[in-house]
Parts: sequence; structure tokens; C-alpha cells
Amino acid sequence: MSILGTRVLRTEDPRFLTGTSTYTADLEDDRLTGALHAHFVRSSVPHGRIVGIDAKEARDMPGVVAVYTADDIPMLPIPPAMRPLERNFNRQPLATDTVRFVGEPVAIVLAETPAQAADAAELVEVDIDWLDPVIDPQEALSGTTLLFPDAGTNVTVSHGSADDFDDAVFDQCEVVVSREIRNPRLAVASMEGRAGACFWGEDGRLTMWLSNQGAQSAKAELALHLGLRPEMVRVITPDVGGAFGAKFRADPEHSIVAAASRRAGYPVRWVEDRTENMLGMTHGRGQIQQVTIGGSRDGKITAYRLQVLQDAGAYPRMGAMLPSGTRLMAPGVYDIAELQTRSESVVTNTTPVGAYRGAGRPEAAAAIERAVDLFASEIGMDPAEVRRRNFIPADAFPFTTKGGATYDSGNYAGALGKVLEVAGYDKLRAEQQARRAAGDRVQLGLGLSTYVEVTFGGDKENATVELHPDGSVTVLTGTSPHGQGHATAWAMIVSDQLGVPVERITVIHGDTDLIPHGGGTGGSRSLQLGGVAVQAATRDLVEEALKRAASRLEADVSDLQVDARRQAVVVRGAEHASVALADLTSDDDPLSAYHVWNGEGQTYPFGAHLAVVEVDTETGDSRLRALYACDDAGRVLNPMLFDGQRHGGIAQGASQALYEEFVYDEDGNPLTASFLDYPFPSAADLPSFELIEQRTETPLNPLGAKGIGEAGTIGATPAVQNAVIDAIAHLGVRHIDMPLTPERVWRAISSASSASARAHRPASAITDQYDMD
Repeated sequence: MSILGTRVLRTEDPRFLTGTSTYTADLEDDRLTGALHAHFVRSSVPHGRIVGIDAKEARDMPGVVAVYTADDIPMLPIPPAMRPLERNFNRQPLATDTVRFVGEPVAIVLAETPAQAADAAELVEVDIDWLDPVIDPQEALSGTTLLFPDAGTNVTVSHGSADDFDDAVFDQCEVVVSREIRNPRLAVASMEGRAGACFWGEDGRLTMWLSNQGAQSAKAELALHLGLRPEMVRVITPDVGGAFGAKFRADPEHSIVAAASRRAGYPVRWVEDRTENMLGMTHGRGQIQQVTIGGSRDGKITAYRLQVLQDAGAYPRMGAMLPSGTRLMAPGVYDIAELQTRSESVVTNTTPVGAYRGAGRPEAAAAIERAVDLFASEIGMDPAEVRRRNFIPADAFPFTTKGGATYDSGNYAGALGKVLEVAGYDKLRAEQQARRAAGDRVQLGLGLSTYVEVTFGGDKENATVELHPDGSVTVLTGTSPHGQGHATAWAMIVSDQLGVPVERITVIHGDTDLIPHGGGTGGSRSLQLGGVAVQAATRDLVEEALKRAASRLEADVSDLQVDARRQAVVVRGAEHASVALADLTSDDDPLSAYHVWNGEGQTYPFGAHLAVVEVDTETGDSRLRALYACDDAGRVLNPMLFDGQRHGGIAQGASQALYEEFVYDEDGNPLTASFLDYPFPSAADLPSFELIEQRTETPLNPLGAKGIGEAGTIGATPAVQNAVIDAIAHLGVRHIDMPLTPERVWRAISSASSASARAHRPASAITDQYDMD
């Protein structure tokens, strides 16, 4: 029986649960002996010209070794993260003449203790002349105030134009609905913030420990920022306490820490506090969407238009490119004849936006799933039925959408059908009608989301598998786990072929000297690339083992096979003739294999979610009562890891829908810079999710697996949003932007009630209101 597909306990969990894991802040290394501690001086102004920086008082503080500004540690400007972004939007690691968001680093303090560095940073005086900030992306689009005058625009990248939109596609529609939808800016809020520690060797080589998602890409960026040859940088990844896309690259702070360490001649450590994390780490989402959907009253959708305005923040990082994923996945699971999309990304005086769990795909699902519900409401049809009538059929795959994506496999109707059946959809609708008829204070809402996403299986990844004389195995992988369970999953893949117990298999990642190449972990790529690379490398090792065993057993290779139960090579039909795998390797002649797996194309996981909420119509408080999720990501390697990813994703999706938004006031001051002001749920605020199985394998890799890391986030968010609006739709509410806080829900109910009262007020009552006699 294969170990694959079984619920193997995570081998990495004991050290996480017992506190013996090693994060960047916990490092004990002789090379860091005598390390100084860094603290950043950050701008308290969203937009302004730096007139001067006075650090004299700070330099005189006890324990302070140095205070550096951009003049002290000149570095190369950081270009935008991705093409085709314009080079005119470059960023200086330490601000030189202009600051563009609250939290931008302007100086770095090095001291003997973290407390001394923080205290000294408070005494650095930064004189800044105020410039008018641009906070609203729509204001940025107008170009009245430019963040980068040399660029001549605030638009960093755009796709399409208004001239590309043809209104004629909606002329034949019986029903057309348009709506502006705001997908809020989110803080990543990982348990561990950003951190780094570095040491410079006598040969001028930098060794840097970073909390990151991909050591190889971080190494490349550090070398670029510091003007070093790549071979002069080594990046090592300790344990990572969450990332969600925001730790994929080296941040400016990391480069500044390394440059300050080189200038001071000491190793340096840096661990940011939570407020720094909320202000400086890239944010997520941040789109303003305009949707238009049209079709016939029998429920057929024939045209869909999506226009996206992306807030890129002060400097265009990956966030500026998020609309590309949103446009690609715009039609979702639906066979829509006419699709129109365009997007623009603009800079604003806010924290830069980057990747956040889903990176453009949740935004696409949120738009189309709200649009479908708006369309269903307009024609008076149950939203489940509208979805059924517009799905891409299961026998149509591979299917190329009007958005340009080629979906590999899918069964969208099957996923929705399972969710409705398990949830008892008809009974829930009956309960909802009973509450409405009774005029209950607490109303029931049902929200559906049927989604498809793209996971990045079209890249390449490498793995090395080595068998040791004692029978243990080491795996080197280019992926970079930060909660996903790769140590367990990759060991399972090796164990399946060699029979070596998972606890005797060590998985190593995130050291650029040991693993020079690798794509890291992001975009739900790991299993379909890294896992397949491990599988292929193990197969290559087996082939080499059979060749070595052939001479020992005096048999043809074709007559041999690995008996995983015995961890040996045996002769078919004469299993007594065998040689242990461990006897085929030695320190002088190790048995190992290296394999690069080139993905055959992107995969498209999909699913259906149903959220059940209760909304207090007097207070606006919304509570998630249940969530039913069918997430289809092909073959499942380890159901425990699979379900863990789903639970986490669903929780984050529900949190975005109900709680989370990073807010600035009109002057660019952040109002949600700590966990006192930025809410998200605890375990007590969420129900147990009902997870439903369906597995539609992909033909694009040998495992038949698709990614699962982001699916829960993509499906849950619109399901919960739709549910809250559905609960109060009978009161006249048609839409509420996320997050659906009690205040927003209460205001929507009050506004709808006021509008209804005005519409139904008798003419005499209006006259009497102004009768002064």
C-alpha cells in the first residue's frame, strides 16, 4: 500500500510545538558574536522633501555605535520589481530627498542592544517639508499631484484603454447590471514579521539569514541592491513564521542592514516590531473594480466587463502587476461569450502593495462572484441556478477562456452540487424564508462562490535525493516552506519509492550555497513543481541503484526492482536474491540523483463554497455560522496537509470579508497600524468548516496534483460577502463593500430603510411635514 494519500503526521511539528524551532531572532552562530542591533528611523510624513536629519543626540546615547543616513551608506536605487514597470519609479533603500509614505526608512541606528537602538531612533530629528499626499487611487489616476515628477504620471502600468470597450456587446442583453466594488487593502500580519541577520567575511562575502520564501531570489536582489556579484552573497533561511507572499523578495530594509553592517564592521541583527511590520511590510489587495454583467432573464450570462484600478502604493512592486492575474481569471468558471477587461496601476502615498495569498486571483473571484449574485438578484433567480446555467461543462476541458487562460481540467457543477447537498441548501432557504416572514431580528444569509484559480505549475524546480550508508536520506529542494509541511510531504514521496521511514528522511531548503537554484514557494507551486522534482529525482536514484545492484546480483537491470518494504533491490521472482539499498552507497561513492522538473503548464484548481451567516438587523453584527467547502486540487498527497491549507485559507478569506482593512486618513496617516486597530478573528470567532472531497486530476504532472495553498482564500471571501448581503437583501440592500463590519451593515440597512420609507410615503404626509399651520 502506498504512503501517498494517507494522513501522515507532520514531522516538523514537534519542534514548533515545543519551542525548539529556530527563527531569525533566535539564531546562535559564532559568526554573529558581538552583533549590533538595528532599528530604523521612519518617516512620519506621507509625502515631503527631506530638508535635514540631525542625529547628534542619538549618536551620544549609551550603547549607540552608529547612525547612518543615505549619505553614509550609498546604495544602488531599487528598480520596480517586475517589467514592464517604468524605471522612473525607482526607490532609494534609504530615502534621499523625498519620502513617499509613512514608515519609509530614512536612517538606521546600530546599538549594542535592541532597546538602546530603539531609544536612540526616537531622538533622530528628521526635518521634512510637507508635500500634498495622494491617498485615493482615483485621485492618483487624475495626475493632479505627481509622486514621481520625472515620470510625468502616476500610472505605473496599464493594459487596454477605454477605446477597447465595445458597449454593443450589452445592447442585446435583456438585463445589464453595473457596480463599483472595492477590494480592501490588507495587512499581511504574519505571526513573524520581517527579520534579518548578517555577517561579512574577510573576503568581502556576505552571509545573510533572512525570514523569506525563496532564498535564491532574495540572494539575487541583495546582490543587485548592494552592487555585488551573486557569488559574493549567501542567503540562509531559518524557520519562517508565516509569509503569505510578502517575504518572497529581499526588502529595502534587508539591504540597508547589510550595507550598515559592512560600513560599521560588525555583524548586525534586525527584527522589526509589529508597528514597523504594519507600516513597512508590503500590503495586499487594494483594487477598485467596476463590473458590468449582462444576459437574458432565463439566467444566461452573455457579456462581462471588468475594469480594475490597482493601488500600487508608494513604489511599484509586485502589487502593480496584480491586475494581470485578475484579468486572466476574470471570467471565472463561466462560459461567457463576450469578455472585456482593462486595468491601470497607480502609485499613492501609502505602503507599497505586494503579493498576498492569491495575488490577483482572489480579486478576480470577488468581482465575478459578486457580479453573478447582482445579476441573479436583478432577474429574480436563485444564485445557485444562475451558476449552474453558465458553468463551463465538465466535458469541455482543456478549455481556453476569453481571458486567455487554458483550464486543464474541471468539474464545476459537480463541486457545487456536492456543497448544496451536504449543506441542505433547500432547508436553509426554507429557514431563511421563515425568519423573514416572522420579521426576526437576526436574519439568515446564504452566500455562494464557485471559483477557479491558476497555480504556477508552468515553471521549473530542482531536487537532489541522496541515500546514505546508514539507510537515511537527505533531500535538497528549491522550494521554501513556511508552514506548508514540505519536510513531511517530500519525505512521503521519497518513502513511497524507497521504503525509508519518513522520520529518517531529512529535507533541506533555503541555503544558496547548498541549493544554488530554486523558485521558492509562492503561487501554490510547490507540490506540482518541487514535489514532482523530488519524485523524479528519487526515480533517477532508483535507476542508478538498479544498475549498481545488477553487478552485485549478476542479473539484468530489467529483472530487478526495488522492494520498498525491505528497502532493498530484489530479483523479480526470486526475492531471496537481494541487496540492501544502503549497501549500494558509500561516502566515497554516494548514491544520489539531481533532477530539474520543467512544468508542462499552469494548473487550475477550483471549487465551490457556501457560507451561512446570521446578521443582527439592529446592530449590523454578522456571524459566520457555517461554511461548506469543496476544493478540488487534483490528487491529494497528504489529506492532513491538504485540509490544513484549506482551513487556513478559509479563515483568511472570511476575515477579509468581515473584519480586515488597512485604513489611511485623507492626510495619509495610517489608522490601523497595530493589532489594537486592525481586527481579525480568533479561533473562537469561526465555526468548524465542513470540508467536502472531490478530486479531478490534472494531466500536466505525474502526481496529478494542483496547488491548494491559496484556494480557501479565493473561495471563502466572496461566499461570506454574498451571504451577509443575502441576509438583508429583502430589506432593500443590494451591495456592501468589504469588510462587512457591523457599522457598514447597519448603515446599509438604515439607508435602504430610509429610501424605502421615502418611496412609499403618501403625498399628504409629505405635505403635512411642511404644514406650518
